[in-house]
Amino acid sequence: MTGEPVVGVLGPPGDAGAFVEWVRPHLGAMARLAARLAVGADRDDVVQEALARAWAKRSQYDESRGTPSAWLLAITADQARKAVRRTHRGLVLLPDDESRRPDLDARMDVEDAVQALPARQRLAVDCYYFADLSIAETAAVMGCSEGTVKSTLSDARARLRVVLEVSE
Repeated sequence: MTGEPVVGVLGPPGDAGAFVEWVRPHLGAMARLAARLAVGADRDDVVQEALARAWAKRSQYDESRGTPSAWLLAITADQARKAVRRTHRGLVLLPDDESRRPDLDARMDVEDAVQALPARQRLAVDCYYFADLSIAETAAVMGCSEGTVKSTLSDARARLRVVLEVSE
């Protein structure tokens, strides 16, 4: 050994400046994903929690297992899920009020339709279409295979097609 510090992808251990530069290009995607997944929670808080978690786990990043973007977005998705659970923990459900129900014949917009998807399909749609991740990066965020992402996206598109179909 030469006694020199080991320099990894993120620079020397504990180098906050290298970490900041490494994370900076991904902040926009992290913010977009947090906003989409953590409806009702503060997007910036979710991103901040994700960055703190990434800093704490930076030694676990392995570039052979995926891109920095996918790793950071997986952490962001996890923090968004936690934020939603915290936000919804204290909610009280009110009895259904017929007068507040939306007209079933009214056209549903895309945002409502995406929000109505099952959680796994919504995550795939948010990552692939709204965060502009590749299939491989979406698979890394979701913790599944690329084939599963393709199948999940196909199922989501089929469901959205039915929900958004306008009968004439």
